[in-house]
Amino acid sequence: MLFEQGELRKLLKEKNITDQEGLNALLRSLTKEVIEALYEGELTDHLGYDKHEQNQNGKENYRNGRGKKTVHSHAGEIELEPPRDRLGTFDPQIVKKRQKDITGIETKVISMYAKGMSTRDISAHIRDIYGIELSAESVSTITDKVLEKAREWQSRPLDSIYSIIFMDGLVMKMRRDGVVQKITVYVIIGIDLEGGKSCLGLYFAESESARYWLTVMNELKNRGVEDVLIFAVDNLTGISEAIEAVYPAADIQKCIVHQIRNSLKFVPWKQRKEVAADLKRIYTASTEEEGRENLQLFKDKWDGKYPHISRSWETNWAELSSFFKYSKELRKLIYTTNPIESFNRGIRKVTKTRAVFPTEDSLLKLLFLATQEIEKKWTQALRDWGIIYSQLTIYFEERLRKYL
Repeated sequence: MLFEQGELRKLLKEKNITDQEGLNALLRSLTKEVIEALYEGELTDHLGYDKHEQNQNGKENYRNGRGKKTVHSHAGEIELEPPRDRLGTFDPQIVKKRQKDITGIETKVISMYAKGMSTRDISAHIRDIYGIELSAESVSTITDKVLEKAREWQSRPLDSIYSIIFMDGLVMKMRRDGVVQKITVYVIIGIDLEGGKSCLGLYFAESESARYWLTVMNELKNRGVEDVLIFAVDNLTGISEAIEAVYPAADIQKCIVHQIRNSLKFVPWKQRKEVAADLKRIYTASTEEEGRENLQLFKDKWDGKYPHISRSWETNWAELSSFFKYSKELRKLIYTTNPIESFNRGIRKVTKTRAVFPTEDSLLKLLFLATQEIEKKWTQALRDWGIIYSQLTIYFEERLRKYL
């Protein structure tokens, strides 16, 4: 069985565990006990009656002793005694018949965690299926194994150049010093020259500033990113200044979707549809000149009621209008930030059951595991990438020559 922390400390003292060898021996013993208990639970389910109950199902199958097998674990070799049935139809799942490596059992717990189950949910799930008491603290200890991998992933080397980098923030709640606080997790998604997506990093911050973003940009630089053709970002405080300081040749495209949301934020519902339609004429214009003309028409019509909308578009126009010079395929990709929006939906799917995270480590664990699950589905290049890439090679011919 697995123990609460107090019980475990007591056990270590009783067993006089003072070194790694002694600890591994204890872990092998505990693992053997847990797995063989799980074996019994599976066999009971297979036969339809408990170990000490009479066979009342009228079938000829029943328990028939135990076998022997040696498996490899993180703590070393373990001798298991899997139970057998008379007809040989029992096919255990916790450790399969020809399985020689059980290090993947912990992966099953981690997989459930990655799909958004809480440690207590996982504990209850294992108890319901196998009848084994696995404490929430024990599940947390197992999932802690991913922290080292998460930190290695966060500092791994990156490609020398990215065609597009998307940046956006997700607001989470975390407990600090007994107080629930909001924290923003900034997500950075990179599109390489082949049109492949990857999450370059997750950054935690309580506030935005040019200094903070300069640190993030320098970190990307230090991890090997020499050049970025286009940054597609939300209107984050200080982001443009930081990008220009580290990647001065990069184009910056502010997210049109976020700009529209902010524009409509204080517009009454009955007028929102009309205002949105007039805004659409600005960013769907064929040329930047036409877009400016439509912005002026919007001002003439709506500044009497909502002057803050046109003022915001004019203030950010240089970085809202970058996409006008590109083809419709590339334009659509960078002004909507769809790649990062789909990533955020995947993250929300696994975090929706967590109202508050107890620590930053617990948040990092889940976000890292969720990211790994999301990236498994990123097996193909972005839609219309052939067209987009041909456009990029023309617009950025000199800069790309170094990398092609």
